[in-house]
Amino acid sequence: MLNVVPISAFRDNYIWVIRNAQFAAVVDPGDATPVLDYLRRERLQLAAILNTHHHADHVGGNAELLAHCSVPVFGPSRENIATVTRPLSEGDTVDLPELTARFAVLDVPGHTAGHIAYYGANSLFCGDTLFGCGCGRLFEGSAAQLYASLQKLAKLPDGTAVYCAHEYTLANIAFAQAVDPGNRELQERKTRDAASRARGLPTLPSTLALEMATNPFLRCDEPAVVQAASAVAGEALTEPVQVFSVLREWKNRF
Repeated sequence: MLNVVPISAFRDNYIWVIRNAQFAAVVDPGDATPVLDYLRRERLQLAAILNTHHHADHVGGNAELLAHCSVPVFGPSRENIATVTRPLSEGDTVDLPELTARFAVLDVPGHTAGHIAYYGANSLFCGDTLFGCGCGRLFEGSAAQLYASLQKLAKLPDGTAVYCAHEYTLANIAFAQAVDPGNRELQERKTRDAASRARGLPTLPSTLALEMATNPFLRCDEPAVVQAASAVAGEALTEPVQVFSVLREWKNRF
């Protein structure tokens, strides 16, 4: 079981710290300062940096962290990240011996063209591909690509802990309820997650089972979701990828 701790950065980013008593690896350190503060406070030695994609709020802290610690930087081979020393694509693995951890690399394009995710120890670090009750925007890829990427993640075990890179859950739940207002599990999730935020706690990690039950972007073949998307499109949608595309456009305007 991984010990994973969130560090808040910017307005709503999470930098995930995988740690034990001595070492730490950080996922998507957009800002070095809170990471360095945490490492000093906890007396931890940085062992590795893992990047999911090239956006500055995910890689902007790499260089400063490397100025303090010489460590491997893992990241997507299909994106240009100057500080990456270990370029990765699907089929590769990441070994972090200091943390007794190993991750499989998954290609999950859509949000960006070369986005990757890390899966291991029943944990998924998915960057901006999958969010709590939502998914990333399409900046470089197509709706079909992001839909396929989400379907790939949907095949992971139900108990997988989902470590997303942003605290977007409550806003995403509001959209999900517009799509699927009769979903009782979604209402229960809203109650729990709103209570967590009211206490200053993260809504993450989620679980894949919870996402499959409440996240409309993973439920594009559910009758209620299909009906809602068809109403917005003004025509009957017959393919899940069509439903997904309409939902993504709808969410952009929501």
